[in-house]
Amino acid sequence: MKPVTVLFFATLKDKAGTTGINLDLPENCNVFELKQILFQRFPSLPQSSSSMLVAVNQQYAFDRDVIPAGAEIALFPPVSGGSDFPTSVAVTADPLDLDQLLGKITLPTTGAVCFFSGVVRGITHRDEGHETQRLEYEAYLPMAEAKMRQVAEEIRRRWPKVEGIAIVQRIGKLLPGTPTVLIACSAAHRDTGVFEAARYGIDRLKEIVPIWKKEFSSQGEEWVEGGYIPNPNDW
Repeated sequence: MKPVTVLFFATLKDKAGTTGINLDLPENCNVFELKQILFQRFPSLPQSSSSMLVAVNQQYAFDRDVIPAGAEIALFPPVSGGSDFPTSVAVTADPLDLDQLLGKITLPTTGAVCFFSGVVRGITHRDEGHETQRLEYEAYLPMAEAKMRQVAEEIRRRWPKVEGIAIVQRIGKLLPGTPTVLIACSAAHRDTGVFEAARYGIDRLKEIVPIWKKEFSSQGEEWVEGGYIPNPNDW
């Protein structure tokens, strides 16, 4: 067994009813297994990756990360970032609902919303050209949602007049014509940067958010990989 300290912050502190506890964890216990232990001890904790973030020794940690002996573990909800404007990020296997997403980022002051939606392309004319039967998307959770929140924060720094931001990626088996991703930015007026912000959002998502797709065609199947390698400024 290895001793660790677990700290709770914000809403998770209220749900757990304590600011922290000491635990003895099994050897090679990882973050996922820790969460299962905590869910049994504190049933009121939210059992959703989008509602609870984990840091080990002041670094973000993910389900497969092994927790070292003596670690200080912090559990907290997504950081507010000091903004009263809504931010909605998600990786989901469910169909993407444009109206639902619009409702999440529309405020009384909103007068313009710019959407970008990626769709599974059935026929590609670029290069040699080919027909796609389906795509299969997978993501590394919860890192993908954490990096989506980073993209939203970058958008706010570049376009401070943007109000609401939504970034949603669908995963699983998707047929041609199916929406795969939605980026939405809302603002009071259309000349506040919402067009540029939405374009930046999809471009940045493809650079730093760990999501991959496998393409299935009559020629076989192939993972589609990008060429961008993140650098220290991306983290």
